[in-house]
Amino acid sequence: MSLSFTSVYPPKTARAHEICGDGALAFAAIAAGAAPNRDKAAPGAVVWIAERRRPTVNPEGLVPYCDPGRLLVTRADSPLNVLASAETALRSGAAGLVVAEVSGVIGLTEGRRLQLAAEAGGTTALLLIAEGAGSNAAETRWRCTGVPAPSGPLSAAPRQNRHDSTHWRWSLIKNKIGTLSEWVVRWDAASHRIIVVSEAGG
Repeated sequence: MSLSFTSVYPPKTARAHEICGDGALAFAAIAAGAAPNRDKAAPGAVVWIAERRRPTVNPEGLVPYCDPGRLLVTRADSPLNVLASAETALRSGAAGLVVAEVSGVIGLTEGRRLQLAAEAGGTTALLLIAEGAGSNAAETRWRCTGVPAPSGPLSAAPRQNRHDSTHWRWSLIKNKIGTLSEWVVRWDAASHRIIVVSEAGG
């Protein structure tokens, strides 16, 4: 039985989700553009946490995907403090989405704490991790990779919006409540939404 993309995306609220792969930042930026406010009537604030030693996400670079004015960028001194800051932000319930760039392995205890904090605050957590560094406590884990642009005469045709031409393979590699699958998707900046190009790795 095939898994419907809309049954797993957008990521379930009040849960912690993990994202790996070279397209993880794009996945998080797209999710930030759709992050709900507490009253669900308008997009809410997005807390984005990373280690101080790592490059800072540039909010202006996320303009094609989300309003940079909604981002609260936070720096932490260590991987442990990234997780602690994420837990605090999630539990507060003040943001629509918490994105945490995690450089180390997330242990089961830390993963459970983040899951419980997301549930307590009714806030979605996106944990950007290295391959194989996730926790069994996460609701879902996605591997997001770029898809090479097609070659041939059609690839040379002009495009009105360069962001519309970017394709990613989003593979659901962990799912607590269902089966696994993958999709090739693209971002449509005009309609501000994800378009499924092909189902189940087609």
